[in-house]
Amino acid sequence: PARPPAALVAALGERAAAHLSDCMGRIHSATGLKPMHRGGRMAGTAYTVKVPPGDNLMVHKAIDAAAPGDVIVVDAGGVLEQAIIGEIMSSWAAKRGVAGMVIDGAVRDAAALARNAFPVYAKGVTPRGPYKNGPGEVNCPVAIGGMVVMPGDIVVGDEDGLVCVPKADAEEILALALAQAQK
Repeated sequence: PARPPAALVAALGERAAAHLSDCMGRIHSATGLKPMHRGGRMAGTAYTVKVPPGDNLMVHKAIDAAAPGDVIVVDAGGVLEQAIIGEIMSSWAAKRGVAGMVIDGAVRDAAALARNAFPVYAKGVTPRGPYKNGPGEVNCPVAIGGMVVMPGDIVVGDEDGLVCVPKADAEEILALALAQAQK
C-alpha cells in the first residue's frame, strides 16, 4: 500500500496516544498490549502480519520485507502459549530500520527487550518459542487488542499504549490533536 508522507507520520508521533484516541472518538486504540521496551515513543506506517497462534514464519518474512520506518503489526490471535518474537528478531528488525513491533500475543526475552529502546508492544510474556510452519498473510487487515489496523495506517505508541490513525483521516486527526494539546 501507499505510505503516508514521512512528515505526517513524524508529526503524529509527537502527539500523545491519549490525545489521538480522544480525537478519534476514543476508538482506534488497542487494549491489553503494553510496552515491553525501556520507554520511548513509536510511530510508523503499519506493515501488517496475520499468523496462526504460536507461529512466526511470516514475521521473519515481514522483517525482511518491511521498509525503514514501518511498524510491524502482528495479529497472533492474542494467544500467549508461544512467543512470536524475542531479542534476536527485535534486534534484527531494529537493524533493518523498522520503527517498532506490535505483537497481539506473547514475546520472550523480556529482560533484554526491557533494556532496549527498540519499541516492542505485546500482550504477554512466555519462555516458549514459536513454530515456523506457516501459513500466514502480510499486508492484510488485522485486529490487535480490539483495534483494526489496515496496511498503510499510522501506528503511534507511547507509555499509555497504542493507537492506529487511519491513513485517510491522518491529516484531520493531526489538526484535531494539535488543537487538543492547546487546550
